[in-house]
Amino acid sequence: MAETLHEILLTPGKRPEVLADCKQLLDEEVSSKSGASGLAVKSAYTMVKAVKPGIINESIDKLLDDFIGRLQPFYADYRASGAGQPLDSYLAGRGEEVSDALLGVTDDRAANTSRATIKKAYEKIRPQGKKNVELALPRLGKLIEKHVAA
Repeated sequence: MAETLHEILLTPGKRPEVLADCKQLLDEEVSSKSGASGLAVKSAYTMVKAVKPGIINESIDKLLDDFIGRLQPFYADYRASGAGQPLDSYLAGRGEEVSDALLGVTDDRAANTSRATIKKAYEKIRPQGKKNVELALPRLGKLIEKHVAA
C-alpha cells in the first residue's frame, strides 16, 4: 500500500485523474461563493479562463507537486493518529495550519516574482485566499480519500 501522498496521487497513471478532480474541486468552490466577494471571485475566475483558456489546468498541474509536498506532513500525522475521523474533518480541524501551508506555495512564488504588480495584487488578495482555502479543505480531504481508497 502506498504510504505518501506523492505515491498515491502523483504516479503517471493517477496524475491525470487527480488533476481533473482538482479542477472540479476548484470549479465547485468558485460556484459555491456567494455575496459581493463571491461575485468578484466568480467574475475573476471567468475572466481568467476567457483570457487564457487552459490556464487553470496548467496552473494546477504546475503547482500540484508543491501542494502535495505541503500536505504530506498533515497526511502523515493523520495516518499516525489512527485516523479516528475522516480526512476531511481532520484537515478542517487544522484549517489555519493547512491553509497557511498550502498558501506557502503561492507565497513563495509571489515573493520570488520580479513583477511588482503581481506581488501587490497577491498581497491584497492573500487574506481572502486563506479563508477560501480553509473552506475548501473538506472537499480536498474527500478528494484525497477517494484516491487513497482506489
